[in-house]
Formats: sequence, structure tokens, C-alpha cells
Amino acid sequence: MDNMFETGLAKRKGTLGADYVEKTFENADDFNRPFQEAMTAWCWGFGWGDEAIDAKTRSMMNLTMIGALGKMHEWELHCRGAIRNGVSKDELRAILHVIGIYCGVPQALECFRVAQKVVEEAQLEGCDVAAFWRSARLTGNF
Repeated sequence: MDNMFETGLAKRKGTLGADYVEKTFENADDFNRPFQEAMTAWCWGFGWGDEAIDAKTRSMMNLTMIGALGKMHEWELHCRGAIRNGVSKDELRAILHVIGIYCGVPQALECFRVAQKVVEEAQLEGCDVAAFWRSARLTGNF
């Protein structure tokens, strides 16, 4: 379990950002810390810990599934992670089209709104969004 937790912690930080993950654990208490630890080991260590599927593809899969579930807080977080893992503007748009086809236009519109918010926040944080849309990988806390 320790190895899966450590693997998961590295994968989680790599996708969601070290600052976000560290704050999540700093804010955890005796009520929710066991869940955070188990989720990090299981989802990120077991689910993301092998190399069978690269992080970019896993992020694309997550955006589609989380979009289908309509869990927009998680979708926003994973949208940032997908961008960090190299998902391009065209790929993000294609993911949103699939969400619209299989989950409905209202859900795709909601995802488009959140994606736009993520990009606008990146601009406010001083990220070169034009470079982001051209780049294969975005670095930093975004």
C-alpha cells in the first residue's frame, strides 16, 4: 500500500499540481484524511500508476467520464490537469463534442463554460494562453 500511495501521490501532483495536492492534505482532518489517502493510493497509484496508458490519454478519458457524470468541480480540476498533461485546444474541443453527442448538448455547454473559465483564469495568472494552445505541455501551477 505504501508503494501505491507514493506512486499515486507523485501521479496526482503531476496532474493536479503539487500546490493543490499539498493543500488538500494540509486541510485534511481525522474525518477525511483516510479517504484522501485511500483515494490517492487506489485512484492515482493503482489507476494511474502503470504505464499502459500515458497521462495525457488518461486525462482525456477522465474529462469524458467526469463530464458524463456532470461533476463540474472535478471536471474543472481535471481540465487543468489535462492541459498540464498536454491536451491541446483541438483535443479538448473534440472531447467536448463527444460529451455533447453522448451526454447531451446542455452538458457539453456546461463543460465549454468551465473550460473557458480555466483558460481565462490562466490568462489572469499571467500564463501565455496562446502558447498554451500551441504547446504540448503546460508547466507551472495552472
